Amino acid sequence: MELKIVHFYPDLMNLYGSYANVAVLKRYLEELGNTVTVETVAPGEEADLAGADFLFMGAGTERRQKAALSDFVRCGEAVKALARDGAAMLFAGTAMELLGKTITADDGTVYEGIGLGAFTSVQGKKRFVEDVYGTTDLYDGPVVGFMNKCSIIQGVETPLVTAMDMGFGNSGEKTPEGFRFRNVFASELTGPILVKNPRLLDKVAQAIYARRDQALPDRLPRWQYAEDGYAITAQQLKLRWEKP
Repeated sequence: MELKIVHFYPDLMNLYGSYANVAVLKRYLEELGNTVTVETVAPGEEADLAGADFLFMGAGTERRQKAALSDFVRCGEAVKALARDGAAMLFAGTAMELLGKTITADDGTVYEGIGLGAFTSVQGKKRFVEDVYGTTDLYDGPVVGFMNKCSIIQGVETPLVTAMDMGFGNSGEKTPEGFRFRNVFASELTGPILVKNPRLLDKVAQAIYARRDQALPDRLPRWQYAEDGYAITAQQLKLRWEKP
């Protein structure tokens, strides 16, 4: 298949190696025999979303997040239409908050999100910087990552990480984290999340294939370094949260 990835603001929203989410997905899909094109969108540029199989936006500082939002809202209706149609998307780090109803900055200014989800984000002076270990209902096995955020997020109906054993979730310590709508995956976890969680990478690829009425092959790409890194990280984090 010929597949199209649209990467929003790769220069503006690029913290914590966010670009690697696109790089690892592209490699994965190419190893399955597909031709993959990555189209980038800079602020002010037209976003050609026709035929897009996957949309991505990475993490940025709170200041850059607002700059991204001021441009991204023009694509809001098109993005929501694609989401309702089952297109796969990943919004990592602070990009997740753009999908909600509002973002309130630490100075009290309220910014309108695109409203794919009904949740709200309120940013404060305190930062939550910590490792994360949780579980999801998408697959068996833990979700791991790193978080550096200053937001309290309320009103998420369907979280990505449904239970947290370690780390700050959407609204507090060990609360569910992230947001999911159909094949839209969003999380404040960085690291980047698809590199650190190979089974989530499988799920994203599965969503892309399903929208093309295709099933993933029985034999999927497996990279030993990624599998080993995930296993070691999960083991060490589990030992930490289980420690009396």
